[in-house]
Amino acid sequence: MTKRSAKRRQTQGVLNVQEFQRDDRRQRNLQVLEGGWQPSNDDRDQSFVKNLRPKSKGQTALMEAIDAHALCLALGPAGTGKTYIAIAKAVEALEAGKVGRIVLSRPAVEAGESLGYLPGAMEDKLAPYLRPLYDALTDRLSAKRLKALMAEGLIEIAPVGFMRGRTLNNAFVVIDEAQNCTYGQIKMLLTRLGWHSTMVVTGDPAQTDLLPDLSGLHTVADRLESVENIAVIRLTDSDIVRHPLVASMLGVL
Repeated sequence: MTKRSAKRRQTQGVLNVQEFQRDDRRQRNLQVLEGGWQPSNDDRDQSFVKNLRPKSKGQTALMEAIDAHALCLALGPAGTGKTYIAIAKAVEALEAGKVGRIVLSRPAVEAGESLGYLPGAMEDKLAPYLRPLYDALTDRLSAKRLKALMAEGLIEIAPVGFMRGRTLNNAFVVIDEAQNCTYGQIKMLLTRLGWHSTMVVTGDPAQTDLLPDLSGLHTVADRLESVENIAVIRLTDSDIVRHPLVASMLGVL
């Protein structure tokens, strides 16, 4: 109806064609003051595929060690990307068909809180302690795909206490927050390693929620450093990729 009306007005000579012309102001490219970002000259990567790239020498050594060794221990302060790199490598191995499943484990250590006061069943009580692993997985996978992979059993997240007696074959295993494990627990976890599997143990010995004498990560790392085919990567403050204040705070705290 609108098209007919416009044609009739044009034949009658009463149609103002200029009112249908595009406003030049809408055609001008958006400009940001002081030579900022310009949509017309935007050459940034617009892909949603996230490529994992190291941002420090320590991260480069960690990524190379994970690719070359079946067992790797990553020790370092907060913000060095230990957990993120380990989980990203696990997702990469699963998607490439190098492993059949991903097993993520983390100690549920109470830091002043009690599990009994949390609402819900046992799985609900443990969920807050495993939340960092879900966050890293969601960042590498979509939430829908993560839910599907977990439903199929291709991604499993379990506390340390549920790992005893298992043999993890054809799997990529990530043990996070290992500084909250005792020497016996870490020994138990390391001996879960099966055929065609890769295990990465991450932690910061300086931030344990256990008594200093109970945490076994530092002792295990010192003893395994001389073992062949096992990599022990020690990250430093220079490898921190979180907010710059994190490195500054850790230097004085």
